[in-house]
Amino acid sequence: MAVQTLPFSTLIAVDRQSAIPIFRQIANSLIKLIRKGKIKPGYQLPATRDMASMLKLNRTTIVAAYEEMQIQGWLEVIKRKGNFVTQHLPLTCPKSFEENKQEKFLSLDQKIFYRQIAVRQPLTRQLKPYQLMINDGYPDARIAPLDLIIDRYKFLSGRTNVHNRLLADGSKGSNLLRTELAQFLSKTRALDITPEQVLITQGAQLAIYVAASMILQPGSTVVVGDLNYPLADRLFEQLGAKLMRVKVDQNGIDIDAIENICKQSVPSLLYIVPHHHHPTTVTLSAARRNKLLDVIRRYRLPVIEDDYDYDFHYENAPILPLASAEHDNFVLYIGSISKTLSPTVRLGYLIGAEDFIWQAAKLKQVIDIRGDVLFEESVGHLFNSGEMQRHLRRSVKLYKCRRDDFCEILNSSLGDRAKFNVPNGGMAVWTLFDPGYSIPELSERLAAQGIYLNDGSIYKYKDDTNGMRLGFASLNTNEMQSFAHALKKSR
Repeated sequence: MAVQTLPFSTLIAVDRQSAIPIFRQIANSLIKLIRKGKIKPGYQLPATRDMASMLKLNRTTIVAAYEEMQIQGWLEVIKRKGNFVTQHLPLTCPKSFEENKQEKFLSLDQKIFYRQIAVRQPLTRQLKPYQLMINDGYPDARIAPLDLIIDRYKFLSGRTNVHNRLLADGSKGSNLLRTELAQFLSKTRALDITPEQVLITQGAQLAIYVAASMILQPGSTVVVGDLNYPLADRLFEQLGAKLMRVKVDQNGIDIDAIENICKQSVPSLLYIVPHHHHPTTVTLSAARRNKLLDVIRRYRLPVIEDDYDYDFHYENAPILPLASAEHDNFVLYIGSISKTLSPTVRLGYLIGAEDFIWQAAKLKQVIDIRGDVLFEESVGHLFNSGEMQRHLRRSVKLYKCRRDDFCEILNSSLGDRAKFNVPNGGMAVWTLFDPGYSIPELSERLAAQGIYLNDGSIYKYKDDTNGMRLGFASLNTNEMQSFAHALKKSR
């Protein structure tokens, strides 16, 4: 079997007019490649005959070059095996790409040709693989009917006559999934919509991006909660918008403050998570909901309603979305299928007026042409067969039990160091720690025990916040007990 090797004919240039002998030019070129890290210690160079053939030179020239490298300490010969770059180089080893990258990371005052998304590149730590991850509220993929999606995907992929029909659905997404979603949302959320008002996206985050991009431009203003979903905040800022923060309390976002802003100048957009606010999990009260709908209609205020986990409600009946009421087409409704199945299943949707969705589909087409229509069709089949609805009923029952167990564990493990309210729904508990308690240090102590927990820094833009979301839905009983044990050890 032929040994794969580097393209030395393009890496090594020979100057026949140079006063430097050719064999030494070859040796110097190879040493230079080693210094740059292109050739690593232990690398086997081609046999002299093969190298001569590649470079179109006499074999004796290559033999002389290899001998020169051996004399200088760059090459060692292993009998009956070949010529190898020595493991112990005669000079300091070249710095790795990662080290070089850290040294050359541009400071803010340097001119760059690209937009900086973050101020600096965080340092990474080499840690052993995590045995357990505490996320900020993900479903348990182990209970999702992913095998049914895969089976349907395989079935559809083998029907070549189906492919053209699916591709014809265009950038709005699978017609089956849009039809099923329109019916499902009508039954569960009282949304009066048709499939033409549904846009399928690869995750709810892309739905937020598409919707916001249709509205915002540099200099626009967006009203958000004083604590808010961080990735939405970053998205709006990247689109050039200015954030106007409004207080969120136990009854949701302050509608009086929003109305006062509108009286001065109507903002370009309101972003709101009224059902299970991110990160605090509070629900917008009925009185505030009704007043907000009046403000929306009166001031013609465009709204993105992010309802990422509507189906997961454990106490009484969930509050209907703003989009289910009369809003003169100013409310854009966003939901997530990822939160129903698994975070690795990237599917979300955007609901709006028919013309808005048609235009949004054209924008989405610029970004990714279309999604995975076979996959979308397979998920649509889950709704059509009723399996998705059954999965939701099973999940809600299970997650309610997990919420109760998790909150008991937090009480016994954290004691008076933290406080929280048992959430009425969703998949996470918003936990506020004492001001003097260091969440980053807790994160470090848990990491040493093989448990991942974010350090709470994403919510530090509000000075008096020392809190974080602790996800429970994805943890079984044994995993919760492991987390509880680690928390007690980390006090």
